[in-house]
Amino acid sequence: QVQFVESGGGLVQPGKSLRLSCVASGFAFRSSGMRWYRQVPGKERELVAFIFASGENVGYADFVKERFTISRDNAESTLYLQMDSLEPEDTALYFCNRSPPLHIWGQGTQVTVSS
Repeated sequence: QVQFVESGGGLVQPGKSLRLSCVASGFAFRSSGMRWYRQVPGKERELVAFIFASGENVGYADFVKERFTISRDNAESTLYLQMDSLEPEDTALYFCNRSPPLHIWGQGTQVTVSS
């Protein structure tokens, strides 16, 4: 059974950092590209970052502006997103999924950036 369990979100002030984690199971994580998405109420889910199976190739949405770093630990089937210099506009529910995404989604982890 496919499962994604996101964690690490919270309430932080602008300019601070958070590290999100996603533990995946039920599919071949080691051989799968992975993605982070985020969603704000009333808006569509948007892609934040992706990473190839090997971890050697990554990509980011323009709004990340070199503030976020995606990484993975294939031995632990875990995906990470290091978020630095957080801005209020980063406030959203963050999800992970395979690349391309499966139809099953986790609960997400809420990131709130506010002073």
